[in-house]
Amino acid sequence: MPSTTTEAWFAVAQIGVLLVLLAAVHLPLGAYMARVFTSPRHLRVESVAYRAVRVDPDAEQTWRGYLLSLLGFSMASLLFLYALGRLQAHLPLNLGFTGLDPAGAWNTAVSFVTNTNWQWYSGESAAGHLLQMLGLAVQNFVSGAAGIAVAIALVRGFSRSLTDGRVGNFWSDLVRANVRILLPIAFLAAILLVAGGVIQNFLPHEAITTVAGGSQDVLGGPVASQEAIKQLGTNGGGFFNANSAHPFENPNGWTNLLAIFLTLMIPFSLPRTFGLMVGDRRQGWAILGAMGALFLASVALLTWSELAGSGAAPHAAGAAMEGKETRFGLGASSLFAATTTLTSTGAVNSTHDSLTAPGGGLAMFNMMLGEISPGGVGSGLYGMLVVAIVTVFLSGLMVGRTPEYLGKKIGQKEITLVALYVLTMPLLVLVGTGVSVVTGAGLAGPLNTGPHGLSEVLYAFTSAANNNGSAFGGLTSGTPYYNTLLGLAMLIGRFVPIALVLALAGRFASQPAVPASAGTLPTHKPLFVGLVGAVAVVVVGLTFVPALSLGPVVESLS
Repeated sequence: MPSTTTEAWFAVAQIGVLLVLLAAVHLPLGAYMARVFTSPRHLRVESVAYRAVRVDPDAEQTWRGYLLSLLGFSMASLLFLYALGRLQAHLPLNLGFTGLDPAGAWNTAVSFVTNTNWQWYSGESAAGHLLQMLGLAVQNFVSGAAGIAVAIALVRGFSRSLTDGRVGNFWSDLVRANVRILLPIAFLAAILLVAGGVIQNFLPHEAITTVAGGSQDVLGGPVASQEAIKQLGTNGGGFFNANSAHPFENPNGWTNLLAIFLTLMIPFSLPRTFGLMVGDRRQGWAILGAMGALFLASVALLTWSELAGSGAAPHAAGAAMEGKETRFGLGASSLFAATTTLTSTGAVNSTHDSLTAPGGGLAMFNMMLGEISPGGVGSGLYGMLVVAIVTVFLSGLMVGRTPEYLGKKIGQKEITLVALYVLTMPLLVLVGTGVSVVTGAGLAGPLNTGPHGLSEVLYAFTSAANNNGSAFGGLTSGTPYYNTLLGLAMLIGRFVPIALVLALAGRFASQPAVPASAGTLPTHKPLFVGLVGAVAVVVVGLTFVPALSLGPVVESLS
């Protein structure tokens, strides 16, 4: 076991390498995505897709039309995935597995359509290869692309004026995000993962006799192709129950770092896309600065909490290694945990239930931020832009001016939409947790009692409402109660904020551009970056500190 000092330096080195990689792709990838969504040309394969669904990709949609298209597509995806799960026993490549029960199929369909990838089941014992490929992997692509599309629609709202609420074409944005961004990068990533030892085959799970005379199942499946988009699309649903702690999904240190890089590359590049599309690159740098500052602070604090190893057991063992893979160690496990809870990924290479009490609390706090630093593909950008609007509004109130952001006035209707966006997730988390800790069906889920038992339930609803998908493993969530309630939290937590963001985009696109004046708040300077970060933290603190105090904080002090 390496010393704590060695682990600390190893963690710093990994973070340094990661930052260099992200810096290397930020400018080219961000600029490329801006060209993807502003180019008037359609690729031939894209035209085939448009003809197949009988849509005109050049027809501009109002925000309502854009929303209805997104909801209709998502509903069709949900019904298809539900049917696939229920009928699995009658489909090829099912590996002999039965169909999912109604509540389980509902939860799984909602989970993957909403980019949450919450998994109440073990993939290797419940999902055949066809369900994994045709159902889950496909939704990993299209749900991620839908998030990017919504972010681009909001950016167009800022960049357009007097367009009668027209924010683009959902079908064009969805197809382009898949064909030009997600598919090519995922293809290259899958090749790298196979080279690193991740399996990619169609073999069934096979029982063999070990050298010691015991029996062991050798698992097979198209893992690398799903692993690539699982990370790139900030999805998080693992092919196996152990997720990225399984050696067939994440064999070694460099595949672990690659997985983290894939998770962050699009969310951290989208601010560049935003700056280019609104015609002011400095605005993109400001949003990136706020995201980056919160990200680095969280990684540092979570790594420190795990290296410090508060508690009797970590001190006796010399490190807080319970639930962590020795091939990764504390530093890589902490970086992975911070990354996947700051995004909407939810993949894990260690057991979050075994994080130290401060570490588990930080993982929850990351999600409670609304996953904006940098957040999921698309959802992180539009979430951070909402926080920026709140910051501008509060600053405007303090100086007695009508708030403006990027030349668009923030009036009563705009701030009402923003307020509803900010309140949706906390309402789902706190109400869901409160109901679950006072009902018999809810109390049957946590493995532990006391503060940690509350943390298990609080973490589950925080994860579901933020479309993250990770969990404290002590919670038995594969019950009709939790499958149904968490499914509702995922569904509302995904589509209500999207509807509010698109409505906001429509209102901005309908406004005339207001020229900047001497009294306009500069939103590209370090002061504004600091204000955005402070507003994000204060909003979470005022909302969730009481709940966190009863869970991770009490556990840390006990």
